Amino acid sequence: MLTETETGKYKDYIGVFDSGVGGLSVLKELVKELPEEDFLYFGDSANAPYGEKEIGTIRELSMKIADRMVADGVKTIVIACNTATSAAVKEIRAKYQERMPIIGIEPALKPAARWKRHGRILVMATPATLKLEKYEDLSHRLEGEAEFIPVMCTGLASRVEKGKLEEEDLHELLEELLGPYRGKVDGIVLGCTHYPFVKKQIRSVMGDIPMFDGGEGTAHELHRQLEKHGLLKKKESGDPGKKGEVVLLSSIPGAESEELYRDMFRMEI
Repeated sequence: MLTETETGKYKDYIGVFDSGVGGLSVLKELVKELPEEDFLYFGDSANAPYGEKEIGTIRELSMKIADRMVADGVKTIVIACNTATSAAVKEIRAKYQERMPIIGIEPALKPAARWKRHGRILVMATPATLKLEKYEDLSHRLEGEAEFIPVMCTGLASRVEKGKLEEEDLHELLEELLGPYRGKVDGIVLGCTHYPFVKKQIRSVMGDIPMFDGGEGTAHELHRQLEKHGLLKKKESGDPGKKGEVVLLSSIPGAESEELYRDMFRMEI
């Protein structure tokens, strides 16, 4: 998996992974929350998207990434993928929770429900996320607080993975997926970490509508867990405002993949 790394090379970094570029939307929030920390990001673009794979395959891919990150010395792992969290967080925690915090992400149903009680909330997510127990449990716990309308966005994560987000085919896909709900919902939950990269394109179909994703909440939880376990990076007395390092790796090697990851990480969303 992380063939570019050497064992122990990323000691005390925060490991963050996703099925591809999507988790970069979460990484942006993590860096904003903890700018002095060092981050190792890995996107498994060679196997993207996870959300359209079998659950066993998702678990196997996620565990391999976690195993390598632990071998590389990270002090905690953030699963920046709703599908991988739903499919594999229990197994990764069972193996590594005693050694380090394992933080997952979940669709932002709770913030959406708090924002507009009894509102109609569209939940955009991958097929796997919507089928798994984690989403079912969350939506049932919030039953009565809001009406959640799940939309299986097959093909959207893989389209975002290709970049070139201004192309007409992306607008056509969003129109096909979301057009029937235009004017009929109060807000949208972006239940896949790829989707925040196309907020502007979603608004072109749905209008100026509130959107909710789990990136900010995940960043707050990471901060809380690092503080709780005494793992926050100590500020250097000579330069307390020094920024940490951010390393971006992909399972697809080469300059084109590197450029896409850099561009997506820098993108305003």
